[in-house]
Amino acid sequence: MHITQSGERGPAVVFESGISASCLNWTRVRDLVAHFTRCYTYDRASLGWSDPTNAPRIVSQIVEELHALLQAASVSSPVVLVGHSFGGLLVRAYALKYPEQVAGLVLVDPLSPREWLQPRDEQVRMLRRGVRLSRRGALLARLGVVRLSLALLSGGARMLPQLIARASSGKGESTISRIVGEVRKMPAETWPMIQAHWCLPKSFLGLAGYLEALPASCAECGGLPQQYGIPVTILSGMNSKPSELAEREAIARNSPHGKHIIAAKSGHWVHLDEPELVVQSIQDMVELAGKG
Repeated sequence: MHITQSGERGPAVVFESGISASCLNWTRVRDLVAHFTRCYTYDRASLGWSDPTNAPRIVSQIVEELHALLQAASVSSPVVLVGHSFGGLLVRAYALKYPEQVAGLVLVDPLSPREWLQPRDEQVRMLRRGVRLSRRGALLARLGVVRLSLALLSGGARMLPQLIARASSGKGESTISRIVGEVRKMPAETWPMIQAHWCLPKSFLGLAGYLEALPASCAECGGLPQQYGIPVTILSGMNSKPSELAEREAIARNSPHGKHIIAAKSGHWVHLDEPELVVQSIQDMVELAGKG
């Protein structure tokens, strides 16, 4: 598994990415956080620079893999865990399993397990389509089609890559376009590396594994508490649902030094839209951890 360290001293901050993202997703935030404390970014198995795995991509398995990784990398605890979306679910589960090793949580528009406990027909269809497109992407990556499309796109071409995406993914083309739009918010120097990762069949098969396991992961986490004995800060995007906001308010209200902040200029990817807000939240949490 691939892990990076930035910064020299202070309480350790560990970043957990969204379901399809690598450690590169945190580049801008990580670089800013490294000015005031140590921080670690890593790639979950089958994503980014980490090796593929046949182990099920359920939360309990991923938590154990992260725990083993932090031990192998000699990351001193307690740590501040920062998780985006699916990563928010993971760090909550980690804090529940290893409470003595976690000083605080920063949840960035976190996924709620309730959303997938009893999925609607529309959600089931969306998830199945995501798995199908991911497996199709792995085939296209093997054939070199993904590499060609991304090379054309990075070179400025638009029409042919869009036609290839539409032909290969159908309705999923608009989803691909949205993801490309989010990637373009990341530092330009990360784009070639992201492109290289998604030329690999491994990345698409890994994503399929995470998506397939999502209902089981949420079933595992359905009983996660809304009360933690550690500080919790939650950042919500402007497009969050009322039910999500209510759950996050309850978690913040029931946690010491709990905060729930609405990121007024952000969608789901708050750390890309308002990185300074995320960095400030992490710095506040690190100061609390230092006092503890």
